[in-house]
Amino acid sequence: MNCDLEENEVFWIVLKSPDPPTQILGSFSSEESPYYFKKSFRSKYSVQFKHRLVINNISADELGVYFCMSTRSPPKFSNSSRIYLNITDTSRLCSAHIETSLEFTDHIETQWNIIFIISALMIISVLIIFLISK
Repeated sequence: MNCDLEENEVFWIVLKSPDPPTQILGSFSSEESPYYFKKSFRSKYSVQFKHRLVINNISADELGVYFCMSTRSPPKFSNSSRIYLNITDTSRLCSAHIETSLEFTDHIETQWNIIFIISALMIISVLIIFLISK
């Protein structure tokens, strides 16, 4: 999957409904290896030139909406790509498809806003508890 952002560093993220967004890896323009957010992602995902995401041996576990995001603030989001399963009733054969969305949905942006607000509230709560305990 291509990342259409002209950035030096990006994060690849997947949305699997109803779960919150999952960070897969950080990709850098230098020769530096990508940073994987989970060790298990190393065998499933890799990156190529210009932050192109490669998924090895696609299965039902990889179904979802994928996009890249800049690491700077405020973040920029790429167009998304959706991997879905197409089941043909007559033959009962399954095949994975990748569909690239040409527009960014407000749903993804709303989820990031919620995550940001919850994270900020948690940090503020920890600071208040720390200050009260002194």
